[in-house]
Amino acid sequence: MVFLIFYYSHIPIFLFVEHPLPITVLRALKKLYRPPRSFLRWRTPLDLLVATVLSARCTDAQVNRVTPTLFARCRTVQDYVELPRKELERLIHSCGTFHSKATYIHGLCGKIREEHRGRVPRTMEALTALPGVGRKTAAIVLYGAFGLNEGIATDTHVMRLALRLGLSKHHAQEKIEHDLMKLFPRKEWGRMNALFISHGRAVCTARNRKCERCVFQRGCPSSISMGKGDRAE
Repeated sequence: MVFLIFYYSHIPIFLFVEHPLPITVLRALKKLYRPPRSFLRWRTPLDLLVATVLSARCTDAQVNRVTPTLFARCRTVQDYVELPRKELERLIHSCGTFHSKATYIHGLCGKIREEHRGRVPRTMEALTALPGVGRKTAAIVLYGAFGLNEGIATDTHVMRLALRLGLSKHHAQEKIEHDLMKLFPRKEWGRMNALFISHGRAVCTARNRKCERCVFQRGCPSSISMGKGDRAE
């Protein structure tokens, strides 16, 4: 629980709120972390798109181990389309669910070749029309590759922090994103993913969260330090 102080006719009015204010959250995270635009390693928008598809249910570290060889083989959408499916699956095997990911990569590259002249599109609508690309992936690509704030990439870290901090009461990914987009200024949407991931990895972990080290421990409605339960469960 935190409080705000307003003044009416020089009389202080105390207003209690049940979660840290969005502006407070953002300022604190910016002071704590200096993350890159993406934790994935890439050179071109196509690299980032493919790497983000591979990162589903896989760690960024593992994707970064796989992509150097893959990107050396495939520099354009045509390279991916011409790469035999079995060979693509072999190259991405360790990222998990490689059958479906290979299908998505072949499909999205084919569509980019046919409908976008081989270039990764720059709109949320066009990206989410590609096979295997949802709003999270599209938001990462739009911000990381083009500097566009078209959505908030709402992965498991973002969802967990949003729920624990009381920024959303929903558990559905798209509803949490919608809540966050209403709370935070558009110019900050793109960087929020990396900031939330940084805090989610360092302190607000899925298990054994370190509330005693958290800058939000007194105002967080899920703080163990304040005897609160986990709103993300």
